[in-house]
Amino acid sequence: MRARITHTFEYLYSAPVLLGPHRFCLKPRGHGFQKLIDFQLQISPIPNYLYPLVAASGDEIMRARFLGSSDRFQVISTSLVESELAPPLQSCLEESEPQLPYPVGRLNGDLVGALEGWLPNGQHDPAAVDMAQEALMGSDQRALMFLQQLVEIIQDRVKYTQRHGGPAWPAGRTLKERVGSCRDLAMLMVEACRCVGLPARFVSGYHLVEPRPSHYDLHAWTEVYLPGAGWRGFDPSGKGSIDDRYITLATSSKPELTAAVSGSFSGPPGVTSSFSWSIEAEILQQSTLVIPGGGQELSNIQASFSSQSSSSSEASSSSEASSSSKALPISQASSSGQASPLPSEVAWLAGNSM
Repeated sequence: MRARITHTFEYLYSAPVLLGPHRFCLKPRGHGFQKLIDFQLQISPIPNYLYPLVAASGDEIMRARFLGSSDRFQVISTSLVESELAPPLQSCLEESEPQLPYPVGRLNGDLVGALEGWLPNGQHDPAAVDMAQEALMGSDQRALMFLQQLVEIIQDRVKYTQRHGGPAWPAGRTLKERVGSCRDLAMLMVEACRCVGLPARFVSGYHLVEPRPSHYDLHAWTEVYLPGAGWRGFDPSGKGSIDDRYITLATSSKPELTAAVSGSFSGPPGVTSSFSWSIEAEILQQSTLVIPGGGQELSNIQASFSSQSSSSSEASSSSEASSSSKALPISQASSSGQASPLPSEVAWLAGNSM
């Protein structure tokens, strides 16, 4: 699939403010199953210094510093990106499907950070441990069956719903509340996977669902590292294994580090602010999957799926699409120093309540 995505947000202040350092996670991933053809970032006022850096996750982010004051702050990112269908997991792992729990000692040391628990001491949330054990019992200790079981359990226990502000909840709270946003379900899956030795991390990006919604929103899902297949995406608020309509922006073990925009400002006492935002996406070319030896072409079909993707993108600033779909089998298918108010679709990623 080839798509052009324009993400715009604008802040208006009641009085001129000084903008502090800002961090932008708006550049789509440009490797793996995703190719970045073009990326433009327009910022007004123009930063005094704007530079890229490679984050610990391997994603490229931007940082900016500003001089002078302004009563308006606008950011527009425009991306031209191509995504492709990943090879079917069952084919990749046909002779080497990981058995669970997976021994930590057999993993590359670089992945250890993606196994730590949510709690401050690095331990796993007991609620996530219990859920992981339940999924493990019904999976014959096979990794792919475990992931399918886990997505089904999450969707059975937690109702996907809108929650416009605040950080991702820990697993225990999400299971207790029995409702959660896409970021809550994503972190619930991250924690459960880590309990059985599967490295996992949080992902933010776009889900260009079909049919086309009235507006697009940022979405959150999970990436799991499967020895023999690498990092693969799973959406516990959607259909499980993701397809090529998911566009990755940033990944991290900490959801707040994937915020689309984060920063600070300082201004006179009593200064107020407002914001507006939009995400526009144009699908320029549909994906085509060629079946080796068969000469057949299948458009918009994930090799791991037997049906279309779910419309599960989270509307973080206005309405939010609800999702009641079940997982498909993986073998198929303002005072000085105050933080800048963020558009609601990025505020939850930054961990700020609205």
